[in-house]
Amino acid sequence: MARVVMQAVVSVDGFVADPDDQVGPLFDWYGNGDTELLARPSGWRFSVSAASAGYAQPFWDAIDVQVIGRHLFDLTNGWDGKAAAAEQLVVVTHRPLPDEWLAAHPDAPVHVADSVEAGIGRARELAGDGLVCVSAGDLGGQAFTAGLVDEVAMDVAPVVLGRGKRFFGEHAGTVLLDDPDRVVPGDRVLHLHFTVRR
Repeated sequence: MARVVMQAVVSVDGFVADPDDQVGPLFDWYGNGDTELLARPSGWRFSVSAASAGYAQPFWDAIDVQVIGRHLFDLTNGWDGKAAAAEQLVVVTHRPLPDEWLAAHPDAPVHVADSVEAGIGRARELAGDGLVCVSAGDLGGQAFTAGLVDEVAMDVAPVVLGRGKRFFGEHAGTVLLDDPDRVVPGDRVLHLHFTVRR
């Protein structure tokens, strides 16, 4: 069965973006090193520290399906039909994707689901025994609250945003995670990986 990991770059105070959806210095670590990090499906290339590449490249290469919400889809224009770091993309939305976008990307490996549960279920089917990555924020928080997340991966940037979009969305309540099984200091980022305690 596929594993589901909730992931994003996050500020020290728990935000994935400011109130205007800007990431500001959160993503500075994507360009401050001399080792290439490649998001294969999208072809995006970054220059990061060797430590960050050693952590992120195997993680990105393992992602089979990415799950995002409609808000992120609209912000990124659906990454022009290519998921950032996965072969398949599941968009959780209550509205149909724009006709003009579908016409411009007829072969895009994009699937639509009308609920978080349906989206994670569809992603698990597509991934088989692989890895599903759900973007942190409101959608990730909903999946986390519903008990659908197996792992949490955070790329913590040494930034305090003060307010904005929370990593865990509106999740409330206590959930225990195991001790971190990966702690990798990079340049302007700390990579953390946890398993959700069951």
